[in-house]
Amino acid sequence: MTATGPDFISLQVRDLERSAAFYERHLGLARIQGPPHAVVFDTKPVAFAVRALVPGVDLDSTPQPGLGIALWLHASDTQGIHDALVTAGVPIVSPPVDGPFGRTFTFVDPDGYQLTLHDRA
Repeated sequence: MTATGPDFISLQVRDLERSAAFYERHLGLARIQGPPHAVVFDTKPVAFAVRALVPGVDLDSTPQPGLGIALWLHASDTQGIHDALVTAGVPIVSPPVDGPFGRTFTFVDPDGYQLTLHDRA
């Protein structure tokens, strides 16, 4: 048996609606049908979602959720998204740079997860 790769990625969040609205407003993600405890977005090739916390998980007990995991999302206009995030007061961890994955930068979402956007497919 062999795993074929990531098929679904979700982040546990403190406030499901606040986080879903953040990803809709700032990254332009669109919701699709999902379970009641999660908001699933129409992303390709791998589905991405935010989901309610499960019992026993305390995001406030860690200095940064997801520490050690790199989550990169592709976007067609990373500079434009970066500029809009800055205007909205969203923390930027690393400013845009041009590299092997195109224009790339890292921001912090409402729960403290650090996500990187890049524009080269």
